[in-house]
Formats: sequence, C-alpha cells, structure tokens
Amino acid sequence: MRRSIPLALAAVLSMTLAACGGGSSPATTPAADGTTTLKVGTIGIGSDAGIRLAVDKGYFKEQGLNVEISVIANPPAGIAAAQSGQIDVTYTPSIPLLNALNQNVPLKIVAAADGYKDGAGEESDLNRVDDTGLLVQKASAISRPKDLEGKNVSVPARKAQLEVTVSKLIKDDGGDPAKVNWMVLDPSSALQSLNSGRVDAASLVAPFTSKAVAEGNRLLASPGVEFFEQGAIGLWVSGANTVKSKQKALEGFKAAIYKANAYANGNTDEAQQLSAEITKTSLDVVKSGAVNYWPEEVRVEDIERANNNLADLGFLSAPVKLPGDLVFGN
Repeated sequence: MRRSIPLALAAVLSMTLAACGGGSSPATTPAADGTTTLKVGTIGIGSDAGIRLAVDKGYFKEQGLNVEISVIANPPAGIAAAQSGQIDVTYTPSIPLLNALNQNVPLKIVAAADGYKDGAGEESDLNRVDDTGLLVQKASAISRPKDLEGKNVSVPARKAQLEVTVSKLIKDDGGDPAKVNWMVLDPSSALQSLNSGRVDAASLVAPFTSKAVAEGNRLLASPGVEFFEQGAIGLWVSGANTVKSKQKALEGFKAAIYKANAYANGNTDEAQQLSAEITKTSLDVVKSGAVNYWPEEVRVEDIERANNNLADLGFLSAPVKLPGDLVFGN
C-alpha cells in the first residue's frame, strides 16, 4: 500500500529532531495470519524501484511482512517520524543521517537503498552513474562551479545532500559556497525556475536531471558521485527503539530488500519501468539518465567518507563519532 503523509504533519515531525531522546515503538504483534506490518517512509524517487520490487515479487511476504509505504516530504521529516515511532523504517541519504546523529538522534542503518558501484567515480560519463545533477541553461555564461558565486542556485533543502555536494564542487574549484544565494525549491519548481531564469542553476535528482536536459538545459556537473565516490548513499534507517522491539521483522526487511536490490541490478529494464511509474516520468527520459544502482551492503567506511567531507566543508564542526553498532546486523 502507498499513501502520503501530509506536509503539515511532516513539518511537525521535523521539529522533533530538536529533541535528542528516542520515541517509543511498540513490540511487534503479528496479525492473525502470522504477518507483521512495518510502516516505511520513502520520498518517491526512482530508486524506490528496489522496495517496490520487494513488494511486487513477494519478497516481503516470504519474510512474513506486510509493508505499508508512505511518501514523506523529505528525509529529515522521515528521520523524525522514525525516531518518534510514527513509522518503523525510513529512506534517507547518509548526509541527513549524519546530521541527525550529530544531534544525538538514536538511529540505526537497516539496509542500503541506493548508491554507486565501486569505481563509479572513474567512469568516463558520470551522467550515466550519478542520479543527481547541477543544471544551467544552455546559453548560460556559467561554465564551472566557481562561477556560481553570487548566483541563485536551487536546492531541495538547506544543509542537505545537494547543497553539501554542490558546495564541495564549488570549494574544490576555488570558489566560496557562502557567496551562493541558495534557494529552496522542490524539483518540479526548481526545473520551472531554471527554464524561466528565476534561478541561475538547479540542483536536481533523477528523473528531473534528464527532464532538464530534454528541455534544453546543460549539465554543468555531477555532484553526487564526485562527493561520495562509491558505496551506499541512500539508506533504510530505523529508530533505535524500533530496532530493539522489532528486530526479527527488521531482519526480514533487510533480507527482502537485498534480494530485491540484487534483482533490480540484474533486471535494469524492469527496474527502470518501475522508476518511470513511481516518478510519473516517460520511460525514455528515465533511460536517458543515470542507471540506478542498488547496493547489497552498507560499509561503514563509505559513511565515514561522507562524514569527513561534511566536516571539511564546515557543515559539521567535527566528524560525528559513529557508534560501533550503527549498521544493523553487522
């Protein structure tokens, strides 16, 4: 089942991140038919094909699970909902996770949701491996990340993944990210604003990257893969109390997700068809962009790489000290 959590509720949930304590989560109680229900939050992106396959192929059912999927406004809202026990599992990139851990929010990584193959950063065409992109109009005088100083640049949320990764591009190019006028816009509004000239550059995620190129814009850079390099980026995360109370169910969730991830990597056409349906995008547009990759493990060293980059850029005062049991089941 797929439903939406209203934006107003998501905003309220986001406010709970100010509190450091974990919310309570009731112990798992199987239904009469023996299944256990897990409430899972996603943000409705193309890589959701992985969890959709786990539902459609019956992988969750094999584990005795009934998974209810809700679309949440953004990763911080999902983290707040998971921390408070409103949902059991949520999707988040590693950067919002690290921000939450820095605020002492008790979270555990259950499984990998999406990411990059090992060595992805060495590919000749990064547009085929990176589902994020920094776009400018075709005739724009902006030719390199440093040129974004003093310009209007859209991001889906402040201090989150795309602002961080684009900031690294700018800094590595000799520019100052603090001189950028960051504007918060959802992907659809960001693309409209780029086309109309309201923003000088748009930080987008697939399929909006491909849509932007199809509408005549130019890809300036691929910020994601240049920041993360390789490994799991999108993660399935639970609150620490949920892990304690629903351990068996989460073990089943992890097994089903990794079976689905392996299937998605081996059946790209089927996964892309689902990505097109989930994002309501033309299949041709999906196929013209990055090919999603679904990792089958979470390596702490990949999380640490992002952790150190955040500190180097000043988004963290120092790298977060990661707990030894951060990754569930490791």
